[in-house]
Amino acid sequence: MKRLHVHVAVDDLTRAIAFYETLFATPPSVVKADYAKWMLDDPRVNFAISARGAKPGVEHLGIQVEDAGELAEVYDRLERADAPVLEEGDTVCCYARSEKSWITDPAGVPWEVFHTHGEAASYGGGDVAEDARLAVTPTGRPEAPCCAPAGPAPSASCC
Repeated sequence: MKRLHVHVAVDDLTRAIAFYETLFATPPSVVKADYAKWMLDDPRVNFAISARGAKPGVEHLGIQVEDAGELAEVYDRLERADAPVLEEGDTVCCYARSEKSWITDPAGVPWEVFHTHGEAASYGGGDVAEDARLAVTPTGRPEAPCCAPAGPAPSASCC
């Protein structure tokens, strides 16, 4: 079963944790010095916040899947969308090991599709994209988002 992912950049992590603990009526399932995450079942969402210098507000949205079959299904939909896909592959991001790809919707909102398969001791690599957006190159290809690797543009095929 898929889960909506929302990642919000915050200025004051302690204050934000207190706010969302009250809003969700539960403490976060993960707390780090610069990050917190709630894995909620009602509503079914992976809600994360981080204080890593990005402009406060919604940083990106996503779809988290539970297995490789669901990941392949959603990757297929990404390939059919009218936007370039950044295939990040196996990576460390947000203190987790995941397989993921990114796409930017027509409004400029970055979306990640990912399957988490383990924890990690570090937040992950890559710089936060300017204004927490998935930047687009002059050729219309996405550049690396917050945890995506810097490097060449994505290939035309996936998986």
